[in-house]
Amino acid sequence: MFSSMRWRIIFPYTLLILLSVAGMGFFLSNDIYQAQLQSLQDRLTDDALLLSDSLLNDKKDELTSGQPLTADARYWAGLLDARVTIIAGDGTVLGESHQDIEGMDNRLNRPEVQSALEYGIGTNIRYSQTVKYDMLYVAIPILQNQEVIGYTRVSLPLKEIEANQAQVRNKIIIATIVAASLGGALSIVIALRITHPLRTLTQEAQHMTQEETTRHLSSTRRDEVGQLTQAFNALVKKLQSQIHALQSEQGKLASVLEKMTDGVVIADRDGDLILFNAAAERMFNTRAEMAVGNSLAKILRQHQWIELWEQCKQTGQEQSSTLEISRQGSFIQGIALPLGDALPEHILMLFQDLTRIRRLETVRRDFISNISHELRTPLASLKALTETLQSGALDDPPAAGRFLGLMETEVDALSHMVSELLELTRIESGQVPLELKTIFPRDLLTLANDRLKMQAERAQVKLILECSDDLPAIQADPPRLGQVMVNLLHNAIKFTPANGEVTLSAHQQGEMIEFIVQDSGVGIPADDLPRIFERFYKTDRARSSGGTGLGLAIARHLVEAHGGKIWVESIEERGSTFHFTIPRK
Repeated sequence: MFSSMRWRIIFPYTLLILLSVAGMGFFLSNDIYQAQLQSLQDRLTDDALLLSDSLLNDKKDELTSGQPLTADARYWAGLLDARVTIIAGDGTVLGESHQDIEGMDNRLNRPEVQSALEYGIGTNIRYSQTVKYDMLYVAIPILQNQEVIGYTRVSLPLKEIEANQAQVRNKIIIATIVAASLGGALSIVIALRITHPLRTLTQEAQHMTQEETTRHLSSTRRDEVGQLTQAFNALVKKLQSQIHALQSEQGKLASVLEKMTDGVVIADRDGDLILFNAAAERMFNTRAEMAVGNSLAKILRQHQWIELWEQCKQTGQEQSSTLEISRQGSFIQGIALPLGDALPEHILMLFQDLTRIRRLETVRRDFISNISHELRTPLASLKALTETLQSGALDDPPAAGRFLGLMETEVDALSHMVSELLELTRIESGQVPLELKTIFPRDLLTLANDRLKMQAERAQVKLILECSDDLPAIQADPPRLGQVMVNLLHNAIKFTPANGEVTLSAHQQGEMIEFIVQDSGVGIPADDLPRIFERFYKTDRARSSGGTGLGLAIARHLVEAHGGKIWVESIEERGSTFHFTIPRK
């Protein structure tokens, strides 16, 4: 309840009024009680003095002789409307208006009598065992020649004063309740008037937090609440601007992280992940929702990356490491960077996939090796033939002619290799425009089949053509695509032993026409399949059979230039199947 500002105002305000009225009332009640008591005491004092003077004048002898004065006590009690007691100088009761004096004990030691003896007047309030209620006693000494010859004591019960006091207190209680009620009602009105605009402001603020759009809070008040509303509006406007800027920066960062090809991972000081981008999801085959909040060891699953993170954490410096994942055949470079003041004790880890670069380096290295190998043989032959001619073979015309013929063959081989390299370079760079024409798949297969039929017969290889006449036409450059078919068919015949079979076929696959060249030859080793379409790449068997190793590379680029795709399936010693697709017209 006291968490509300309204009750913080109402309760103290009402309590203050209640305590103030109650305190004032009880103070006035006590003051009135004391005034009434003093008035009664003054009255009894006057009555006691009057009685003392009367007794001194009329009953002096009785006082000194100790004769009973009960009748006088009762007479004066009737006149004064009070209880009257006449006491001798030694404390003996000589007269009592309300009780028989027989058996009454000595009154000399009573407090009011002792005070009268000492101060000339004595008062006391006490419970009377005789009448069974509180009494106010006033005693006056009777003096004769400065000698106390007796005492007069007048007393009255305090029931009337106490009744008046109770009545006053009841009125005070009622007044207190009324005042507290009025004060409480007034405090409620004041609290509601103060807190209502604050509650309205709070509700508006809560409503704004539940909406994406912000609203301007209106207020016509010019007091502190109005100033608070204006300040709140300014704060909301500034906060909204900052939120928009933060969202914009967050969007930019998210876009950058989403489009990055490098995996980005941020881990805290305990090694738990707090950021995991899309590239990292692909590299580590997991989702960001599962990765964030888990440990590095659980998600990355490579102890080298854990050691890299620990080294960076211990040294506070950049660390890097490269890991070859043999299972996936990929190379990953990891870089760990401390984030410093931006995120203390947090480590940023970048993972770069170097597989393509490594493969390009391998291809470049193999290209240099292969082209060196391909050039070494004809150049060595030309060198040997030239030295032979220089050493005297020129003087032998038949030998010289034979050597020149061999030199021409080697030069033709070099020229053919250079031509294929130039052709491949032009195709790769897009400098060979395709002259697209409509051609049917069966016609393309028939041209290749007719062109290499004689070669197949010499190799004792059976050619089989399987193609439906109603296949849709394709849009292609016939000479270029025929070059691809001839190249694939030539290789199939070359690597198929005698009595083997080579099948040419085509069929429709959705919007594509798939061409297939299948042989029953020696097949291709599994390790060579991923690189079979690289320039100058040859399997071990292909190296012994001649050729430049550029035919399949040219075929791949020509197929891709037509918008298709080429691939191979092969099992060693069980033949190979080359596939390529061309979009239908």
